[in-house]
Amino acid sequence: MDAQGRGRADDVDPADQWVLNPRTGEYELRLPASAPQSPVPGPRRPAPRDSGTPSPDDGGTTGAARRTATPGRGVPPQRRRSAPEEPAPGRRGRRPAKKKSKGKKALLWTGGGTAFAVLVAGVGGYLYLKHLEGNVTTTDVGSAGSSSFKKDEAFNILIIGTDKRTGAGNEGYGDAGSVGHADTTILLHVAKDRSNATALSIPRDMIVDIPDCETKQEDGSTEIVPGEQDVRFNRSLGENGRDAGCAMRTVKEATGIQPHHFMMADFNAVKTLTTAVDGVDVCVEHAVDDPKSHLELPAGESKVEGEQALAFVRTRHAFGNEGDLDRIKVQQQFLGSLMRKMSSSDTLTSPTKLVKLAEAATEALTVDSAIGNVGTLKDVALELKKVPPKNITFLTVPVVDNPTEKIKATVVANEAKAPQIFDMIINDVSFTEVKKKEKKEAAAVAARLKGEKSDPSEVRVRVLNGGAPAGSAQQELSYLQTQAGVTKSENAGNADAEVAKTTLEYAPDQADQARALAEILGLSGAAMKPGESVTNAQGLPTMTLTLGKDFKGAGIKLDAASAKPPEVDKTTADQKLCAS
Repeated sequence: MDAQGRGRADDVDPADQWVLNPRTGEYELRLPASAPQSPVPGPRRPAPRDSGTPSPDDGGTTGAARRTATPGRGVPPQRRRSAPEEPAPGRRGRRPAKKKSKGKKALLWTGGGTAFAVLVAGVGGYLYLKHLEGNVTTTDVGSAGSSSFKKDEAFNILIIGTDKRTGAGNEGYGDAGSVGHADTTILLHVAKDRSNATALSIPRDMIVDIPDCETKQEDGSTEIVPGEQDVRFNRSLGENGRDAGCAMRTVKEATGIQPHHFMMADFNAVKTLTTAVDGVDVCVEHAVDDPKSHLELPAGESKVEGEQALAFVRTRHAFGNEGDLDRIKVQQQFLGSLMRKMSSSDTLTSPTKLVKLAEAATEALTVDSAIGNVGTLKDVALELKKVPPKNITFLTVPVVDNPTEKIKATVVANEAKAPQIFDMIINDVSFTEVKKKEKKEAAAVAARLKGEKSDPSEVRVRVLNGGAPAGSAQQELSYLQTQAGVTKSENAGNADAEVAKTTLEYAPDQADQARALAEILGLSGAAMKPGESVTNAQGLPTMTLTLGKDFKGAGIKLDAASAKPPEVDKTTADQKLCAS
């Protein structure tokens, strides 16, 4: 339902078609009379016969005024038996209202959260919503993702930038014959309580196993694309007909993290989005003159948009060691700046920018069918808006050079660091300090944590899995022995029954050991269970640690809303950094 399709003039600013309804306090789409208006959902009461009596459904305007309120309508009002009453202040009268200046209209748009949220607010927004929905391209990923979007749960969105040369002016970027590989990939995790989010970049040259992938064909049939072992991650998309669902399955295989949805964009997305917000602020430590990407920037701060913005995120020869890992850092800084610009008051109070942003975002995106309507995309945007920028963490999968290569061209996950990163995301643990809500323990329970503590080397404990993910007992044991210094620990297998909460059982004479282990694991006094002494396989007295369903991963404290990750580079969306 674009402007031309409805008979409107080409030079009509879409922002000028949104009018504040004083009765509802919401914006509605009002179209010129040159084309018939589509019906708006919801009941509409007929105008009263007495044209001089306001209808309660009109918010105070008369029936005749209601029929002629649209500016530019050429039909004169009906004759009235008596002089018309003056319209109430702020109401639409019989005469066409004077067009508000853009400055005044901008003030009326304050309080909007995102382009989607503002543009589809009110009943009249239905028309524009349907237009935006026609912009979005969808892909059915089947069982690779979730069948719906849920507002009250944590969610993971795989954001993919392809290197396919689609769109005018993109001939100089990416591979000339590329079918659209996963050139830039970010797994965005949004916490259940919306207190934090994590954007995890996956290097395109990281070696992974791509599983067999079921893809939907245009005729409705399915085809299984065979998997491959020990190949670059970027081949999980495009090659041999692999769709975004294949990339989602590959992420699950490589990290254990289940992506629920995906959003994919090509080169044009960067150009159109940055143009829609009138440019994005970037900073470079040194002047850039890269003949390959045609990026020229002076040292310090600059504003980039369109072709220049695309060159900024694509260049690999202007920063660091000219590799993909350094380019990822620059892209993360750019995304942080774009987020700040999109959520700024300068953007949110401008109807014109919001319309441009909504058009650019929907036209640039390909998403999974579950979030393929604008109403759901609006819900996703509103949930993302709840996360404070200071708690949106950017980081990259920790990697090391591929040991099987003489010439280092690819990387592999760092097994000493990556698993904990993955566990924290799986268990919804923040990488930043966030406030946590918890009840105070009773004094008697809290007292269990007070007193002397044994040295970790003197702590003797057996670890049971009582409802945590498979392999958790061994992972926790490895952490205790190699990083926490609890060398007298052992894996005792599965517990007799699953438990909701992790517990530590100990005899009275093991209290000092229990307090030491509770401090290491972040156990509350309520998790400590005084009881009978048990013996291990060697006949020695030992405590019993039972990992429950609340277990958050090896090395992650159970009482923490956030945890200290391994030594990895990370930034947050509120930081203004200069690329080097």
